[in-house]
Amino acid sequence: MITIAVFDTKPYDRESLQHAAANTKIEWRFLDFRLTRETAPLAQGAVSVCVFVNDQVDRSCLEILAAQGVKLVALRCTGFNNVDLAAAKSLNVTVTRVPVYSPYAVAEHAVALLLTLNRKVHRAFNRVRELNFSLQGLVGFDLHGKTAGVIGTGKIGRIVAQILRGFGMRVLAFDPLPDADWAAQQGVEYVDALALAGLSDVITLHLPLTPETKHLIRRETIELMKPGAILVNVSRGALVDTTALIEALKSGKLGGVALDVYEEEEGIFFEDLSGQVLQDDELARLLTFPNVLITSHQAFLTREALSDIARTTIANLEALAGGKAYVEGSVLT
Repeated sequence: MITIAVFDTKPYDRESLQHAAANTKIEWRFLDFRLTRETAPLAQGAVSVCVFVNDQVDRSCLEILAAQGVKLVALRCTGFNNVDLAAAKSLNVTVTRVPVYSPYAVAEHAVALLLTLNRKVHRAFNRVRELNFSLQGLVGFDLHGKTAGVIGTGKIGRIVAQILRGFGMRVLAFDPLPDADWAAQQGVEYVDALALAGLSDVITLHLPLTPETKHLIRRETIELMKPGAILVNVSRGALVDTTALIEALKSGKLGGVALDVYEEEEGIFFEDLSGQVLQDDELARLLTFPNVLITSHQAFLTREALSDIARTTIANLEALAGGKAYVEGSVLT
């Protein structure tokens, strides 16, 4: 029996992990708070910790974990920018992630956000519940015949592009490693970033967060965009400079913004703060705009994606216990 400390646990995490591990020798220690330097001592006795996107796995945290005998940090997500990989390697702590889970979950959520924002479904829903059946202020536009710009054509970006082609949109794409064969098959056009920004009515981001992509969307790049364009981000919050985003919304440069991620979401997203005063002034400002739609990092939240995440995470935990090979593409250190 191996003990795993699972941090930042929500009910859907428990259900999916327990279901996938029904016939294993894993003993779960579910903790509903995030992993930080302060909470790391609570992993005492565990051979591995299982963490999510907002856990703070920095050097000081890893030093505490390593001193307690933790051998593996198992991320139940794809992104790993919250983990100090160099520190983990120096401490002989293996770090794994879930390299692939249902890309349809994230892609479909991106399109759902776009449709909801454009046709103002969220506003109409709230009005009707108050018996306000007026249509004033709810005018959207046809996606058919418009131009969408997809930045990043990995698995998720490609699915988004294909869905938008299904709406009859012209789809432009930018990626450092373009796939001309796929683009030709799907009727997608690869262009440079400048052309994509200037021609697209909708721009959707599907990139990892790296030093090169941080604040990819900032004042200078927003200025290149078509006036009234809609921006969708379901990837990583820090791809977008929030201060510049607010400026563009105030000036009317952007027609709308749909976000499932936010660059300062740690300690906010995944939590119920309904009885508190929101301390993040920029997020509070974003929530005042009628043409901004925000969801709380839920693009991954489908039964299929949770099942994929649980299976890969457990396979990596069993590899640690039994000396088996880790899931291909999952090992980071």
